[in-house]
Amino acid sequence: MKLRAATETDIDAIAKIMGDWCADTPYIPMLHTRAQDRKFITHVVSSQDVLVADDDGVQGFIARADGEIEQLYLAAAARGRGIGSALLNEMKTRRERLNLWCFQANTGARRFYERHGFLVSHMTGGAENQEKLPDIRYVWTAQR
Repeated sequence: MKLRAATETDIDAIAKIMGDWCADTPYIPMLHTRAQDRKFITHVVSSQDVLVADDDGVQGFIARADGEIEQLYLAAAARGRGIGSALLNEMKTRRERLNLWCFQANTGARRFYERHGFLVSHMTGGAENQEKLPDIRYVWTAQR
């Protein structure tokens, strides 16, 4: 598996990974079409630091804007293989502090981030996110 910068040719695969996760997650309301997902990811790839995990095709991706992890998704078949850890660890080498939001209902992601040293900053009822779902603000700071 190779980590590399995302390119325009990865947009369809990235959008599919994100869209599939949303479609397969029962508590996520379907707010966007697949075409809207692709348009969103096109903007993300052009404006953020986006890495893909490539193993005969894109298996997952992470997107960062400054110190904010905006997206981290893996294809269903890629989960549990260390790919998410590799992507997140690479982003940790680029910043001394990272922040992200995670849905409270996403217990797997919560365990993942906490294993990787992210600490809960605060929780909200979800009024500020599109999905209107309770979420958690996580913060990671590099050890000195």
